[in-house]
Amino acid sequence: MERWRIQCAARTLDAIASAMPQNVSLATRLALFATSLATVCTLALQPASAQTVIVVRHGEKLDASADSVLSPAGAARAERLANVLAASKVRAIYTTQYRRTILLAAPTAKRLDVTASVIPGKEMDTLMAKIRSHAKDDVVLVVGHSNTVPEILKALGVSASVVVGEDEYDNLFVVAMQPNTAPTLVNLKY
Repeated sequence: MERWRIQCAARTLDAIASAMPQNVSLATRLALFATSLATVCTLALQPASAQTVIVVRHGEKLDASADSVLSPAGAARAERLANVLAASKVRAIYTTQYRRTILLAAPTAKRLDVTASVIPGKEMDTLMAKIRSHAKDDVVLVVGHSNTVPEILKALGVSASVVVGEDEYDNLFVVAMQPNTAPTLVNLKY
């Protein structure tokens, strides 16, 4: 279990480094990388008995329709998520009924040979029951929406206030949950 956490942390750092803006000063880039390294190390050092829930928003949409597919940028983000989570040993994936969440999860599900389960976005109690039914050292991926991601984090016991803007698609929230302890939240970008 510890090995996958270190592998996942290394892949996440690779993704962060490749996404680092090139038009900012070296000092700013180093500061961003150092901050990212510190948060990834926090995750990697969690005890193996911690259940880990990864919560992301769907990727960029092709249009403003109610059930839009992903745009090319959203499809690229789905592949990037699969690369970042390749060593994560995700055991379960939950999406909402909308195609944009299903399509974001698809490359990760395929790569990790996990079948994604659809739970309607308004069924928070069902989602939480499913997450809590997993073993205490399992890793679970949840793909939601800008309005449901904060609700999911709150339902997982995260006390920090989280807001996901309508134009934010790159947050990767990692919640490490241990019995009798407040969950640890790490917010990464991918």
